[in-house]
Amino acid sequence: KVYFKIDSELLFPLLALPDYYSYSTAVGDGSGTEYSTEYDGRVTGIRVWEHSNAYIRGIQLRYDGNWTTPVCTSYGNPLEMTLRDNESFIQVSGKYYYGYIYEIMFVTSRGRSLKVGLSYGNSFNFYPTNDGSQLRFLSGRQNGNGITSIGAHWAVY
Repeated sequence: KVYFKIDSELLFPLLALPDYYSYSTAVGDGSGTEYSTEYDGRVTGIRVWEHSNAYIRGIQLRYDGNWTTPVCTSYGNPLEMTLRDNESFIQVSGKYYYGYIYEIMFVTSRGRSLKVGLSYGNSFNFYPTNDGSQLRFLSGRQNGNGITSIGAHWAVY
């Protein structure tokens, strides 16, 4: 048992509950407006728009069968990945530099990946800290032209 103490006085026992949520701290300069892709259900797909051979312009997640509103812009043709049965996103990595996310890659539990953007800048690598966790949503900032920061939220679904 785990016990809670204040000033060396035993107050009451605490249950040792596992922590199934983790957050990969956002990278990027973070200018612009906050966003979150949080939605009910399990993430089952991703769409990413890029500015021609440059930074990431927009991101959209699919939860069960429902696509969320695109973050930032949906101008142009997106690159898209749809998950298969019993598959989940378990890693998000990429590069950021001077105000924008330049590259983003989503990796699944079955080893498939979607990589979009220009391999330029500082690297980041997000993954859950708890076994069995998967991507639940993304958050960060965008300035109307592109994604300026990104963080990942993980949990068991």
